[in-house]
Amino acid sequence: MVSLETPVCEFGKSAVDFDLPGVDGRSWTLEQCRGPAGLLVMFICNHCPYVKAVRARIVRDALELKELGVHCVAIMSNDPDLYPEDSFENMREVARKHGFPFPYLLDRSQEVARAYGAVCTPDFFGYNADLRLQYRGRLDASRKEAADPGVRRDLFEAMSRVAETGEGPREQIPSMGCSIKWRD
Repeated sequence: MVSLETPVCEFGKSAVDFDLPGVDGRSWTLEQCRGPAGLLVMFICNHCPYVKAVRARIVRDALELKELGVHCVAIMSNDPDLYPEDSFENMREVARKHGFPFPYLLDRSQEVARAYGAVCTPDFFGYNADLRLQYRGRLDASRKEAADPGVRRDLFEAMSRVAETGEGPREQIPSMGCSIKWRD
């Protein structure tokens, strides 16, 4: 398992369109996922200890962000042939078990992850209402274990600001996680 940090936010970069199958049985596009005040695109997976440590916090933040008009979508781009825990069937089970309040999509070709420049799980891309990138940082101080409950909620605070002003904070701490498992 290779741990990586996300690159610095490319403020203003446009969100990339997609049309991917969801664990709910339907296909989802960028336009169907966006909220009136923004969109959080999350690259996650089932097997990564960094993601497992914060799943409950991701769900909490997604529910609270939705109240602010920021919708969320999660995309799984790992090669499930190499990591069977990341299979579509297991994605469906993880989404059900953890009550994902957002679409959980499979990027089988890995083209969407490459287009976004995703490097690890979790990798968060926070967009404003115009679908311009404003946040590319961490959820909070958690790593392979969840940080203390009272830690600063970096992602939530940033996306709340994006919902209110259309702009993210200039100071951002990179997310860290397991590398995307690319096909050969």
